[in-house]
Amino acid sequence: MRKTVVELFAGVGGFRVGLEKSSREWDFVWANQWEPLRKAQDAYKCYVHHFGESERHVNVDINEIDKKSIPDHNLLVGGFPCQDYSVASTGAKGIQGKKGVLWWNIFEILKAKNPAFVLLENVDRLLKSPSSQRGRDFGIMLSCLKELGYGVEWRVINAAEYGLPQRRRRVFIFAFRNDTKYYNDYKNLNFRECIHSKGFFYSQFPISDEDGLSNQCRLDYKNIIEVSNQFSFKFMNSGVMINGYIYTESVQADYNGKYGLLKNILEGNVDSIYYLNGELGDWKYMKGAKRIERVSKTGHKYIFSEGKIAFPDPIDKPSRTMLTSEASKNRSTHIVNDPHTGKMRKLTPLECERLNGFPDNWTDTGMSERFRYFCMGNALVVNLVELMGKKLNKIVDYEE
Repeated sequence: MRKTVVELFAGVGGFRVGLEKSSREWDFVWANQWEPLRKAQDAYKCYVHHFGESERHVNVDINEIDKKSIPDHNLLVGGFPCQDYSVASTGAKGIQGKKGVLWWNIFEILKAKNPAFVLLENVDRLLKSPSSQRGRDFGIMLSCLKELGYGVEWRVINAAEYGLPQRRRRVFIFAFRNDTKYYNDYKNLNFRECIHSKGFFYSQFPISDEDGLSNQCRLDYKNIIEVSNQFSFKFMNSGVMINGYIYTESVQADYNGKYGLLKNILEGNVDSIYYLNGELGDWKYMKGAKRIERVSKTGHKYIFSEGKIAFPDPIDKPSRTMLTSEASKNRSTHIVNDPHTGKMRKLTPLECERLNGFPDNWTDTGMSERFRYFCMGNALVVNLVELMGKKLNKIVDYEE
């Protein structure tokens, strides 16, 4: 089986960087990146800067793409936005939420091209959304994959728990078509083996042998609209779906290697523009604990509260999760005490790239510095994809 890949919502190429680090055999036959509401398509320009101008690299809204025109491929990858995937009862594709339609684009591509394997990434709150009907959105996704003949395994992975310098927690979803050798072997495993010893994630991301809290159910609904209206379920941070049977378990990472530290990715001789100037009072206030009385639009009084964030950020630990707002002056922005100068400063764009495992100056391709931070706040940790790529190499080779 050829190692052909389609990359959706490609950003600056995180999936591609990770997979190509795992093996040069991956052939990216098509990639799509489109940033809505932005005239300057800087992420796409960064992608083609590194991977070349090509008719296979498409800067068009995915909603406008004829799914049958996408090249055949054996692996579909993408980190798609987490939105509301509720299916409206009027119309076959009714969606609540402007970006919810992006899942249905994945669904339509799977229907049209039927790749053997799928690897997706999202924020971990996907497993709990929406708050009014916990687990519904992920249940809809699993129902779609079941309908198309896929088995699924998922795991929430915190990069820092496997030796990387950022506490970035994301859910990875691996789907495999039911006519593959991999599926045929997988379906004969018991649920515990799938998660604790023989599944997709275990070999690269080991977990404690102890059993955690678990939950299970069966997707037994007439259609996806019925799932949208009725399904509610407590998903844990790992799980399996085979032939409509769902098993989920809360697991703990079991890593015995060397942990990544924020100080290990810091630059020396940082430009003075990154240092804090003047009084630190604003920063101390933003980072401090608060209890503030506020009034809602309806006149209801309530207490807004938030906990303290370390100021400056400790550099002898992994960093906090980097957000898209890293460039601005706000509570979530990282501030470190520079070990070379003893003065406090922000992280540089290059340091943010290192936190996600990108090569130095990957986004230094003509975009604004502010958007360089934004891209890294949106990106995945490519080291994790590299590890998954090593497992995928064996799986695809086995299909031969």
